Amino acid sequence: MSLLSITEPDQAEGRLAEIYGECQAGIGFVPNAFRSLSPSPELLDQQWRHVRYYMQHPRLSAYLFTLIRLLVSERETCDYCINLNTAILINECGLAPEQVTALRADPDSAPLKPAEKAMLRFVLAATADPHAVSADDVQGLRDLGYTDGDILDALNHGARQVGLDILINAFKVKNDF
Repeated sequence: MSLLSITEPDQAEGRLAEIYGECQAGIGFVPNAFRSLSPSPELLDQQWRHVRYYMQHPRLSAYLFTLIRLLVSERETCDYCINLNTAILINECGLAPEQVTALRADPDSAPLKPAEKAMLRFVLAATADPHAVSADDVQGLRDLGYTDGDILDALNHGARQVGLDILINAFKVKNDF
């Protein structure tokens, strides 16, 4: 499942067992990506808190965050995250497989409100080339009604996805599905 030695949920103790239990209760299972972080319970705890925060974000939709993860992972060629987020889009967001295929090929085809499309484009551009972000880019998002906190949260989510993709790819984490 990973190049690292991992702890399975039925073998976990202490804080690791607690985090696994929270994952199970919160999302219904302990993904292999989370299990792959078990050698560092603190890192797993950080990732779980990150996921919970974004699942309950006060202003940005879980759908937008799923698209960010999928499309960043598409560019990073992380099959694990592509498969997981495709499953979320189909099973939880109601997209047809053909829609997911289309939006992977053309993010502008994603069924989003114009402001959400702008945010998605911004995150994809910034994670691809952070040096190209301009004051006008940020102001354009503000003009669409986003707060600086929203902009920071969205880009942080995309940037963390790049890092997670690197970990998952490097340690050869197997797909859950």
